Amino acid sequence: MAAMDLFGRRWALRILWELRTGPLGARALLARCEGLSSSVLYQRLRELTTNGIIAPSADGYELTPLGAALRDALQPLDAWAITWAEAQEQAREHDDQGSAEA
Repeated sequence: MAAMDLFGRRWALRILWELRTGPLGARALLARCEGLSSSVLYQRLRELTTNGIIAPSADGYELTPLGAALRDALQPLDAWAITWAEAQEQAREHDDQGSAEA
């Protein structure tokens, strides 16, 4: 349950997702996460570092081996999210066609 508390915090999963392809500095993370405040970013970075999910690096922050395992676990969720988004778009198009015919 502690993991759900950590990952359920706002921006935590997004930060991990942005680090999936390699290390990033705080400025790059802020740029990629529109709406994320610097204070929340640094709070999440501390929490994720303290829990061994990410680590400081010469290039900013990077996933630890434990964090990389989580990245691999998130891949199926990403694939599902793409399928879900496509289904939502198809439903909107179908609704729009129905409205145009009425």
